[in-house]
Amino acid sequence: MRSGFVFERCIQRKRSMKRTKIKELLNCKEEQESVLVKGWVRTRRDSKGGFSFLEINDGSCLGNIQAIVDHSLNEFQELDKQITTGSCVAITGKLVASEGKGQKMEVQATALEVYGTADAETYPLQKKRHSFEYLREIAHLRPRTNTFGAVMRVRSRLAYAIHQFFNDRGFVYLNTPIVTTSDCEGAGEMFQVTTLDLNNPPKVEGKIDYAQDFFGEKTSLTVSGQLEGEIYAQALSDIYTFGPTFRAENSNTSRHLSEFWMVEPEMAFYDLDDDMDLAEEFIKYLFADVLENCTEDMEFFNQRIDKSTLETLQHIVDNQFERLTYADAIHRLEKSTETFTYSVEWGCALQAEHERYLSEKVFKKPIIVYNYPEKIKSFYMKLNEDGETVRAMDVLIPKLGEIIGGSQREENYDILLKRLKDSGLSPEEYWWYLDLRRFGSAPHSGFGLGFERLVQFVTGMENIRDVIPFPRTPKHARF
Repeated sequence: MRSGFVFERCIQRKRSMKRTKIKELLNCKEEQESVLVKGWVRTRRDSKGGFSFLEINDGSCLGNIQAIVDHSLNEFQELDKQITTGSCVAITGKLVASEGKGQKMEVQATALEVYGTADAETYPLQKKRHSFEYLREIAHLRPRTNTFGAVMRVRSRLAYAIHQFFNDRGFVYLNTPIVTTSDCEGAGEMFQVTTLDLNNPPKVEGKIDYAQDFFGEKTSLTVSGQLEGEIYAQALSDIYTFGPTFRAENSNTSRHLSEFWMVEPEMAFYDLDDDMDLAEEFIKYLFADVLENCTEDMEFFNQRIDKSTLETLQHIVDNQFERLTYADAIHRLEKSTETFTYSVEWGCALQAEHERYLSEKVFKKPIIVYNYPEKIKSFYMKLNEDGETVRAMDVLIPKLGEIIGGSQREENYDILLKRLKDSGLSPEEYWWYLDLRRFGSAPHSGFGLGFERLVQFVTGMENIRDVIPFPRTPKHARF
């Protein structure tokens, strides 16, 4: 009876063995009698001595763990042909100190299982290096490469740090709507949302009758959660949004996406100086966090993508941001001997080349430009006493240009109403936004940060399409 009981307990223990992630195994300081590792085969190398050396990766870290499989193992005889690059396996074995170079621990297999095979002739990731352009064509498989695994781990950590930053400061996390009737930016480049029959839409006096649409009026995908965020800032003081936004710009640059994520805090009782203080603190916090918590992946980017990545991030963390007015920025650009593609004069919008020149060559560190001309900024930005500029600010960093754009919001009803009309927008459509200025209006400020631009800068990746899991761009919505 007792031997049977012991045997049954052994069976239960075998069945209940939990998988250990490779990241944990590689950090183990002591050998273990039995571990279970699951992942995908990166490489297989066979020796003449009757052993196979498998490099296994499970996405928990950049590194692989080596598993040594004795060809005399019963399962190997049956599964030999199925163990190829790309196949998914489970390996039970003893964790021992590695005799090879490059890692401290390896697994000596005692049991082997193949979950999914990958045909060696057709599996696309046979080579060690592929162009990023090619990998975009197989977006369903590119996460298995070192680069995209590292990008997504850093992206995940940055998202966590964003929530942690605001949570530690008492901000309320707000989910703003994706479907909206308002155009925050006033640019009109929005994706329309409709259930109407596009081949035969209902019309009244020659115009589409949106009263018969699902929401009863014309709706679009949001370009920003800012306006809705202001509603809750006028009640909860400090809020932030972090979600998807959409721009229907027909742009195919390395800096633009049609679908991307935005971080947008809104703070009651903040003036422009408070807004700039928070933006600078925010950027430094995120960069310091990723340097501390993504060491392995950041070293990879520093070696393989941009050899100045670590130095640049640390330089930004260590230095106070320079602040200058738009007028001062224009003056410095006008007296520069640099040749710019876009001309510079007071009243023009700063282009990326202007922003990078100021941050890289003039100040050699991040800068915050503020008090922009009213004519080139959005209607909701607070008008300065000079009547020509608004309390807007942009954070510009070397190698990128603008990473944050923000402002003190206009809290005066009459001024906001006039600016709405001057911008060609209908006050009737923004009645609720005006109402906030009629009932207990408070000074308030906020800013927006494009999350993919942040990830792109931190990792050093050249194309923004390579820092989002599934890029949406003109003529491209696959995967």
